[in-house]
Amino acid sequence: MGSVRARAAAGATVVVALALIAAGTAVLLVLQGNLQNQAGLQAEVAAREVASQIATGTPYDKLDLPDGDDHPVVVAADDGRVLAVGEDVRAVDGKRVAKTPQGAGSVAPPAGDEDDEGDDEERGLKPGEVDDDIHHRDGTADVDGTVADYRFAAVEAKDTSGEQATVRAGSPLAAERDAVGSVRDAMLIGLPLLLVVVAGVTWLVTRRALRPVEGIRGEMAAITASTDLSRRVPVPSSKDEIGRLARTTNETLAALESSVERQRRFVADASHELRSPIASLRTQLEVGVAHPELLDVPGAVEDTVRLQRLAADLLLLARLDAGERPGGARVDLAAMVREESSQRVADRIPVRLGELAGGEVAGSRGQLGRVLTNLLDNAQRHAVSSVRVAVVREGEWTVLRVEDDGPGVPESERERIFERFVRLDDARARDDGGAGLGLAIARDVAVRHGGSLAVRAGSVFELRLPVAG
Repeated sequence: MGSVRARAAAGATVVVALALIAAGTAVLLVLQGNLQNQAGLQAEVAAREVASQIATGTPYDKLDLPDGDDHPVVVAADDGRVLAVGEDVRAVDGKRVAKTPQGAGSVAPPAGDEDDEGDDEERGLKPGEVDDDIHHRDGTADVDGTVADYRFAAVEAKDTSGEQATVRAGSPLAAERDAVGSVRDAMLIGLPLLLVVVAGVTWLVTRRALRPVEGIRGEMAAITASTDLSRRVPVPSSKDEIGRLARTTNETLAALESSVERQRRFVADASHELRSPIASLRTQLEVGVAHPELLDVPGAVEDTVRLQRLAADLLLLARLDAGERPGGARVDLAAMVREESSQRVADRIPVRLGELAGGEVAGSRGQLGRVLTNLLDNAQRHAVSSVRVAVVREGEWTVLRVEDDGPGVPESERERIFERFVRLDDARARDDGGAGLGLAIARDVAVRHGGSLAVRAGSVFELRLPVAG
């Protein structure tokens, strides 16, 4: 069963079938027990009526016995003699019963319970008393040639002369068994019909419930076939799990569309950025081949270095986009700032060091050094006369600040400058302007180290990283 609807219908049908079988069995057992108890109560009433007559001194041959078809009655003495028997009662439990004269042999059936012997002394009945104890058993009786099942009740009584007798009266079980059989037959007929109804209703309800899922599946198949990520799956009006699934699917499609669009822009911008230095380098080399005296070697070297840096930036971005995790080494930001600053001897403006508070962070020394280098390069391009670096401790954070005295970043552009290949107009006007990847790389590295990178107060770039713990 590959269909969810089929599995749901089958599962519901099996569960309902098991529940109905268990409930039906319990109902039949309870019904049978109640009807059997009712038959036993009727037999007890009949036996006590006859026992009461005996206790009041009614002669055995004058006893008013009930009709044999309704309640077969046998009155027997302790020695087994049949003192009285109901009309048309011929046998009980397959043994013939008949009224016997005084002193005749016993032809009566045995007592109702195996543990009845010896109870007489324990009960100590007095003349004219009826025993309070009742003994029940199931058996058969032959009434006018018809053998049927009965529920027998046995009660003992003493007549006024002191003779003890046992009265056994039966109540037919045919009605009880007919009722149980009728209920059982009705269940056997109704159970399959009910299971068919349950299976059909479950199938219809499941199909209706899964209809939005089929719509989502169909739309996803169409999106896959058309590669049009701008399409969205239909969202049902319900607030259930399927509605949340549709909304989450659309959010995933939106994120995927945005990722693909960023990738396309990245490829286009990278191609554009690579084209300029490659074209310039080729032109210079072609001129050098034709006119060696005109070859601009410093310019060719500069274009080669620019090309190398751009390739390194693109490679690092590719690794970051692929989910490369930073290492778990401990990095002292203050020591890193001192080391990196001491190596920048060719900067246009010397880097001044501010407060360098101690504090280690966990991550990659190379990637964090790249962040510092990119921030310093950005400050060098925009500073007028001052570039300053400081490291401070703020609670559980280590904060690295790079500040310059340039015009600053307009508030409306403070998030845009961290996008890839984005350069403000004044930066584009500079001959030494970068490709617009430095700040984007710096923020990606900061985020992957569990921190953040933002612009504060115009021209202050603040890198916040959690203290290594």
